[in-house]
Amino acid sequence: MKSKTITFVVSFLLFVLPAFSQNTDRNQPSAKSQERISREVRHEILMLPYFGVFDNIGYRVDGDTVTLVGQVVRPTLKSDAENSVKHIEGVEKVDNQIEVLPPSPMDDRLRLELFRAIYQYPALQKYELGAQKPIRIIVKNGRVTLEGVVDSDTDKNLAEMRAKGVPGIFSVTDNLQVEKS
Repeated sequence: MKSKTITFVVSFLLFVLPAFSQNTDRNQPSAKSQERISREVRHEILMLPYFGVFDNIGYRVDGDTVTLVGQVVRPTLKSDAENSVKHIEGVEKVDNQIEVLPPSPMDDRLRLELFRAIYQYPALQKYELGAQKPIRIIVKNGRVTLEGVVDSDTDKNLAEMRAKGVPGIFSVTDNLQVEKS
């Protein structure tokens, strides 16, 4: 009787525990799954209709949670970004930390002047091509942050110099990254 009980317990453990451990592994997204989610999040953000040169949206994928970060000019863009990402297969939670920049006529004027100073300068005009501009111009209360990717250190320094030349700006933070060739 005792050996039948031990046999039953051993059999139970041999069949149930592996199945249990496989189920817990399924709850943890694989690296391949996270990579797929990351690609889809990037695609969804880039496809947002009002995502422009004066907005900056980034993200982190941690398991089944996507954290959105950055700054946007329009409040609807913040909610649109969250809504487009939360429908991706494998995403269970979206932590939306996107900051909506305060409305300001002065900042709006600076945005237009910065766009002209950077994108219409002959050496930087190549970045004006395409729907998504690689140099993001973020203006908050007269303070400018340049985000994005450029081809060379020369372009990075030139964009910063052109931004600093716009009158009415309090400071310029250059977070541009140089693309590795």
